[in-house]
Amino acid sequence: MDPKLTEVSQLFERFKAAITRKDYDSCTELLSHLKVLLTSFRSLPPLFENTPNSIHELTLARDIYEHAVLLSVKIEDQDAFERDFFQLKPYYTDAGSRLPPSPNEYMILGLNLLRLLVQNRIAEFHTELELLSSTALENPCIKHAVELEQSFMEGAYNRVLSAKQNVPNETYGYFMDLLAKTVRDEIAGCSEKAYDYLSLKDARQMLLYTSDKELLQYIEEEHPEWETKNGSVFFQKAKESVPCKEIPSLQLINQTLSYARELERIV
Repeated sequence: MDPKLTEVSQLFERFKAAITRKDYDSCTELLSHLKVLLTSFRSLPPLFENTPNSIHELTLARDIYEHAVLLSVKIEDQDAFERDFFQLKPYYTDAGSRLPPSPNEYMILGLNLLRLLVQNRIAEFHTELELLSSTALENPCIKHAVELEQSFMEGAYNRVLSAKQNVPNETYGYFMDLLAKTVRDEIAGCSEKAYDYLSLKDARQMLLYTSDKELLQYIEEEHPEWETKNGSVFFQKAKESVPCKEIPSLQLINQTLSYARELERIV
């Protein structure tokens, strides 16, 4: 075997061992070293040269980037997820016909869809969806993300939150927690514009919490401007205090009539 390939394979085994023992600092350091070593393989994107070990190198590199994506979820780093996913994607698209299918492909594609949904990047969500095959769309990991997006757009927030109990893979937990926060922030924003105040019970039901303790913790962490007293949540402090400007209706009408007379004269 090529000495470089052997070196990368051995380092990758150390990386996987570090993940198993949850030594994420070592994982990050080893991953940086692995990425540098991969640059010496001319069979990898963007060159895709047909070298004697090209299939082995492509498969190994795909495995490394898949583990990199999963590591970014474990350390809760969305920026790293995005970088590693886009480095991984060519192995699913451009090199997909040359490699055996990866058992992690649909799970990672579903994770990326979920990330875009959490970040409210709906246009990109649908762009990624359009690129998937009919087979991929039938996969539970992809269907889970699609159903979440539909529920989110319909405002069926209870379905979004309850979906956490039926995730297709345990790695989805991180993004599901973020999505739950996104949903509650959306509800909170609508509530403070629609109401002057709500009872704790109504606010708890509105924000889909099961106890007053959870609600009060959310208010303390996310909306300290809200005021809780006498069993109610008051939103007035959160509302804009700038008075509404009066629309100069008579002035606008006179200007419009003046423009109409001038146009009539020109015609």
